[in-house]
This record gives sequence, C-alpha cells and structure tokens, in this order.
Amino acid sequence: MSTGEHQLAVPDQLTSPQAKLVYLSLLVTGEAKAADLEQLLGLPKLTLFAVLESLAAQDLIQRTGECYVCQ
Repeated sequence: MSTGEHQLAVPDQLTSPQAKLVYLSLLVTGEAKAADLEQLLGLPKLTLFAVLESLAAQDLIQRTGECYVCQ
C-alpha cells in the first residue's frame, strides 16, 4: 500500500447496509451536507436522516453546522 492510500474500515457495530454506505461516504468525502449525501447516495431523506441520527447517537459521526463528519 502506497503512502497516498489508506484503508477504509467500517466499525463492527454497523450492520445496516445504509449505515455502512453513509459512514464510508463520510470517510471518503471528509465532510458532507445531508443534501449532498442524498444526491450522492440516492437515499430518501427520511432514510438518510434516520441513518445520520443513528450514527451520531453511536458517536461515529458528528454534525458541524450544516455538515456531517466522521469522528
């Protein structure tokens, strides 16, 4: 693995495919607004907000203003 590459890992407690997808998307993008994730992933708003809330409750992500970031 070169120095420019880094391994992406999903926390073991994430079992939902949507949660894994949202978490990995935030890892890759660094930060994103909910609207950006909605467009990028094609998830319905209700699903996306439920996943973001769940990830935040598990202290895996954090909301910073309008954006979400991985902890």
